[in-house]
Amino acid sequence: MVCIKIDIVALFPEMFCGFLEHSIVKRARQKEAVQVTVHQLRDYSVDKHRSVDDEPYGGGAGMVMTIDPVARCLDTLQKNGKADEVVFLTPDAPVFTQKTANELSLKNHIIILCGHYKGVDERIREHFVTREISIGDYVLSGGELAAAVLTDAIVRVIPGVLHDEMSALTDSFQNDGLLSPPVYTRPADYNGWKVPPVLLSGNDKLIDRWRREQALLRTEDKRPDLLRTINNNL
Repeated sequence: MVCIKIDIVALFPEMFCGFLEHSIVKRARQKEAVQVTVHQLRDYSVDKHRSVDDEPYGGGAGMVMTIDPVARCLDTLQKNGKADEVVFLTPDAPVFTQKTANELSLKNHIIILCGHYKGVDERIREHFVTREISIGDYVLSGGELAAAVLTDAIVRVIPGVLHDEMSALTDSFQNDGLLSPPVYTRPADYNGWKVPPVLLSGNDKLIDRWRREQALLRTEDKRPDLLRTINNNL
């Protein structure tokens, strides 16, 4: 099993402690399918206050992540070879998708830079960052939570991480970009609420057809924008 290396650069590394020690990510680390290291950006600041931010040129509200500690950190993490991707998490970027998670899961070395304040000096984005990602059209206090989301989505599709690899392949967005169909389990009848008979039929062909139909109906109902995107790409 190939071990993917993920370096996360953050101002609050302690936010990852619980995340890295539970569930799928913990299992992947134990299997040595992924190596996740969180780096404190302030360790790369050279002034006595360990500063990583300053006022923006031209004035305006807020502070900006300064170029020097970020550049020094990224250079250090790539001293033995360039990373496959240097990802900057920022709300003014393309929204993260399952397709992107799948692509990143095939990389060997990923660096994730967590944004803070009003953003990072633009020269970092121009000369170091290879991919920019947003996890949604809203603003968080920092990129740590977004980095956890990104890492979890990448790790769970690494081959061998899940006990049942088909589970990840049948998630929402994996099947032609559609949402997953409804799922049921025992009992077959609860207070008169019954499981669709086709799922009890044992006929795999009919079940597959039903699931496909339900995936289309659910996507049309809950996320019609996905269907428009799929149709535009045909």
